[in-house]
Amino acid sequence: MLETVDLKRTLSKEAYKEALKPLQESLTALDAPIKEAGLPVIILFEGWGAAGKSHAIAKLIQNFDPRWFTVVNTQPPTALELREPVMWRHWLTLPEAGQMSVMDRSWYQEVSILRLEREVDDPTNLRRLKEINAFERNLTDNGYLIIKFFLHISQKEQKARLEALDSNKNTEWRVTPDDWRRCRQYDKYCRAFDEMLTYTNTSYAPWHVLSGMDSRLRNIEVFQTVRDAVQAALKRRQAKRAAPQEALCPIQPGPYSFVKMPKLSEVDLSPALDETQYKHALKKEQTRLSELHNAIYRKKVPVVIVYEGWDAAGKGGNIKRVAEALDPCGYEVVPIAAPDKSEKSRHYLWRFWRRLPRNGHIAIFDRSWYGRVMVERIEGFCSPEDWQRAYHEINEFEHQLYDWGAVVLKFWIHIDPDEQLRRFEERQNTPGKQWKITDEDWRNRKKWPEYEVAVNEMFRYTSTDFAPWHIIAGNDKKYARIQALRLINRAIETRLKRHA
Repeated sequence: MLETVDLKRTLSKEAYKEALKPLQESLTALDAPIKEAGLPVIILFEGWGAAGKSHAIAKLIQNFDPRWFTVVNTQPPTALELREPVMWRHWLTLPEAGQMSVMDRSWYQEVSILRLEREVDDPTNLRRLKEINAFERNLTDNGYLIIKFFLHISQKEQKARLEALDSNKNTEWRVTPDDWRRCRQYDKYCRAFDEMLTYTNTSYAPWHVLSGMDSRLRNIEVFQTVRDAVQAALKRRQAKRAAPQEALCPIQPGPYSFVKMPKLSEVDLSPALDETQYKHALKKEQTRLSELHNAIYRKKVPVVIVYEGWDAAGKGGNIKRVAEALDPCGYEVVPIAAPDKSEKSRHYLWRFWRRLPRNGHIAIFDRSWYGRVMVERIEGFCSPEDWQRAYHEINEFEHQLYDWGAVVLKFWIHIDPDEQLRRFEERQNTPGKQWKITDEDWRNRKKWPEYEVAVNEMFRYTSTDFAPWHIIAGNDKKYARIQALRLINRAIETRLKRHA
């Protein structure tokens, strides 16, 4: 793509002045429509060192209300950030609905400059490119606008600019040994940039490769591109509200291998343990888990455990018995309630990316991202198009966790309606437990058949070979606790063998 850029084009001062003012006015006029429409905008700048990224950003943001945008200066990942999934730190910078994020470098560092300097092998780099495409498609499908700029200059021009910066005491700090090395190896980096641009130039997030040789021409082209892209996105939103699309059909959960699951109605709920069996098994499995927790910390293996299930199925008691075996410095229980205002204004997966564990640690989610295909689906909190698309998005998310090296365990604690009713009545009639029962619990119980359909579909489309579902018979709480502990221990041991 870089060879198509005309680096000889220029724009005269007169033409610049004539074009600049109306463009500035049109950009300033976008503030209110962006906020009113709740359109989240990401504008990212990549390109050569000294190509003018910072200057272009400075000129662009002068046209916007500073209350509604954030400038993100993306540096190479820190030691702590390297202990998280590759895309983790980029999810954290996502703007809220109606706001804008302007990025001086972005997630493309890992697949261009850092790819060469850290000698990332080709299969790993290809996987990261695919993750970026999935990330950007995921965002745009969920209403984000992504505008991507790459500023291109010649090797001769880059050298001249670096020399000018280096010769001034006030700017010499801007030039690093890395900048000079990259300039000397211009052709090598040019090939890496070109591969990156070609692979990630998609219909939903296309690249705008601009000449950075002439600052006036660059500014005008950046302004025009942003104005046109935002105006087009606002028109699409308006058209979609006026004529909502029908739900996607059929569901496409992605190109993964799926584990066949029984339907809930086929699950045997009769298994039970007496007190003696339970106490013996609990001590054995908790001791085993405690030892494994030390091993995963030493080998930096992350563990993500998801608990879903019927109201009053015993998730809390189950989680408690798991947590009792763990070092409190090495795990976190993440209770998931309805999203707050900040969470609602971002991608639905944003709040879960924020709570992932570092490698060597454990995160236990009490409810999870599966709310998208259960409660949000049934209660109408998202459109049919949203929840049908979510199966694929969730599978991609969990596959990224797996590629990162995580053990991903997903439990559905299953009880029958009679057992749920008994537990509801017990809670209602026990003063110390009344806080556990709400009107919403009774209301959800009336929708049991709808939830059962949704849960069976969830198993069908998201029980993958890298993150399978485990249905745990929960009519007997003791049996369910031991089963969960055994499954956790078995999964961790299997992963540790792969790291041996």
